[in-house]
Amino acid sequence: MPRSSVVRPSLASLALIAIAPMLAIASLAPSGCDRGSGSESEAKPAAEAKGEAKTEATTETKTETKAEAKGAPEDAKVQPVAVKTGPDGATPMVDPQAATPPATPLVPEPPPSARTQDETNTISVFEAAAPATVFVKQTAIVQDRAMRAQEVEAGAGTGFIWNADGYIVTNCHVALADCPSLRPAPRLSVTLYDQKVYDAKLVGADPFKDIAVLKIETSDKLVPIRRVPEGHALVVGQKTIAIGNPFGLDHTLTTGVISAMGREVKGIGGVTISEMVQTDAAINPGNSGGPLLDSRGQLIGMNTMIFSASGSSAGIGFAVPHTVIERVVPQIITNGRPTRVGLGISILDEAIARRLGVQGVVVDRVAATSPAGKAGLRAITQTPTGWQVDVIVGVDGERVKIYDDLYKVVESKAPGERVKLSVLRLPGEELLTIETELVEL
Repeated sequence: MPRSSVVRPSLASLALIAIAPMLAIASLAPSGCDRGSGSESEAKPAAEAKGEAKTEATTETKTETKAEAKGAPEDAKVQPVAVKTGPDGATPMVDPQAATPPATPLVPEPPPSARTQDETNTISVFEAAAPATVFVKQTAIVQDRAMRAQEVEAGAGTGFIWNADGYIVTNCHVALADCPSLRPAPRLSVTLYDQKVYDAKLVGADPFKDIAVLKIETSDKLVPIRRVPEGHALVVGQKTIAIGNPFGLDHTLTTGVISAMGREVKGIGGVTISEMVQTDAAINPGNSGGPLLDSRGQLIGMNTMIFSASGSSAGIGFAVPHTVIERVVPQIITNGRPTRVGLGISILDEAIARRLGVQGVVVDRVAATSPAGKAGLRAITQTPTGWQVDVIVGVDGERVKIYDDLYKVVESKAPGERVKLSVLRLPGEELLTIETELVEL
């Protein structure tokens, strides 16, 4: 049969097949299955039948569509039907503009009794301690290109209410423009849990422990943080809860455990802070100065620094222990500064000791009337044969290699206590033992 005489079914003819299958099969069988028989006269009636059926189906579809559009209200015209069926009345035709299917079934909220004990405890601690946690911000006055004065944020962190008199405890590096030099911030403000903002003044700071105390004036009733009883011991593995303002997101809670105890970390003041609490609770920039709590909502430390290569939490955070906070904060509130003891001497830079080839604290000046001077400790002096230098290499049997070692030995002692110094007198290798009295610095 020639190619021109073959009847190829179109979409319209497929519709015809669906509506009148017997007619379609009869018309297609001679040309599609039997190539050796059939004539143009037999194919023509079949084609004409197809054309008539096609015309009737198309006319019927258009008539129904016009009738539906004419009789439907205006709102119904723009609302698509969710599901339509094809010409066979069974195959679904999905309208892409149809309304979205209903959401998954709503699951009822479990009753409070369904919470785990740990969840209930965390919620209780936050509800109890969040009102005692504050947002600390320091601002500075700068000039823009038009030489106009503008107030901009110079630093921010967290703090907590120490007592009902308005004393706020935070980190030294949060409250001061420069902690090591004790340079105060131009302006400090404290935002409470109820979002009330108060101006704050600096009472005092201890850069060696990275602790600062602020004071706000308010007639509102303040909720102080709960502190642990004296002699309270911490253990590795116990739960920790940190509340702070990471990245300015106020009153953010994170949880973890005490990962380690007794860490010695060099603080911003240049000396080591002993007995630091290590935790894996997430601590980020802005958490500094916030409380680290136990499962009873008691203060066990103050979040101070993190160990991270990226600047974000890596699961290793450090907090100043509650024992140091309990000792230093009352001193700052009473005296405006921490009570610190020492030998009453000045020392040379550690690089001098390295050039001398010794490990120890090189004595620079000693007042002759001071306890150390009266005990025989000498200031560095020049003689015709060279320099005479006293190097402190031990205190009470503890090896002293740098100033940090000396500070750690005497920091917990009180003025008037006596200590034994191991002193290397140069030139030579004479090792002396000098007993002296500590003085308040």
